[in-house]
Amino acid sequence: MGGRHYYLARELTKQGYKVYLIAASYTHLLRHPPSIEQAYEIQPIEGFNFVWVKLPAYLEAHSKKRIFNWFAFSWKLRGLKSVIPDPPEAILYSSPSLVGYLGAKYLASYYRARLAFEVRDIWPLTLVELGGYSSKHPFIRFLQWVEDKAYREADVVLSNLKNSVTHMVARGMSRDKFSWIPNGFSMDEVAEKQALSQATCGQLPDGKFVVGYAGTMGLANALDSLVQAADILKNNVDIAVVLVGSGKEKNNLKQLVGEKNLSNVYFVDAIPKAQIQSVLNCFDVCFIGLTGDPLFRFGVSPNKLFDYFYSAKPVIYAIESGEYTPVTDSQSGVQIPAENPQAIADAILKLYRMSASEREVLGNNGRRYAQENHEYGNLAKKLTRVLFGDK
Repeated sequence: MGGRHYYLARELTKQGYKVYLIAASYTHLLRHPPSIEQAYEIQPIEGFNFVWVKLPAYLEAHSKKRIFNWFAFSWKLRGLKSVIPDPPEAILYSSPSLVGYLGAKYLASYYRARLAFEVRDIWPLTLVELGGYSSKHPFIRFLQWVEDKAYREADVVLSNLKNSVTHMVARGMSRDKFSWIPNGFSMDEVAEKQALSQATCGQLPDGKFVVGYAGTMGLANALDSLVQAADILKNNVDIAVVLVGSGKEKNNLKQLVGEKNLSNVYFVDAIPKAQIQSVLNCFDVCFIGLTGDPLFRFGVSPNKLFDYFYSAKPVIYAIESGEYTPVTDSQSGVQIPAENPQAIADAILKLYRMSASEREVLGNNGRRYAQENHEYGNLAKKLTRVLFGDK
């Protein structure tokens, strides 16, 4: 149901706000799309209202039907006037799809509500820099028009990408409209961690200094660099690399481990989110990396980073995220260049050679930083100040 907004809605509800969280009934990112009979269906959940907007299914991310859905969702937002009984004081529209902003703008004008535009992925710049589309393509030009319009018209603009304000100002936005509200973690979830199953425990190495990764194994996560670092360190029998999760790159990573004949890399099956803190507790160091994508210059906000911080384990941060340097700022580990196996190996050895108490200091710094800056209850309070004009 969209982690960021689900958690924010839940926390806003605890603070006494009446919240409607509105989403398309189908996107290719939903693991289990709901079966919706009516044009709109409201489902009460944990004190707030989840509103499904019925849209047709499509086969994959590049389907033309996906673009049709963007326009259909935007148009159907207008119909919420007859579905939601409570006139909103504020409306937040979240990207990456820009088209729906037009429907949100209509609603905000109709209700005379404050309008917030949230950027989680900078479009159409991402489509141009990564997708290879020409900035002169008619549809890209249309999306650019919507993006610029949103920066001009929205009462406030927010993002989980700290440095994105530089792009927004370059597109004509007034800097004082911007607020940074990062992703975070749910205190409720980490407080109710579940124990690992015997099967999971059996997949973990025993008596090793564990450098672990827990999350999706996708191309963007650059885990091949971590495997190559394990190859550099293969003669140190005390150090093991553990990869927990699933994803499209998992088989390729296993093949790479096999080709290099590595015995110091362990694969662990995906686990429920409620067990993440339990598996992180088995690590000595947490690893997070991304490819050297130039778009990351605007900052990143990976959810697993905040789980890592809360686990109170030192973090190796192999991401080039511009001026956003959370591990350095929090003094919670080592920040290194992206996709650099030697730098990863050096960082692992640096932490390995520290005393347990020195690593504990780093881990506690990370936990404190996460509690102060990334706990969803605090983030929801910041969001209300932004939405209602009291930044």
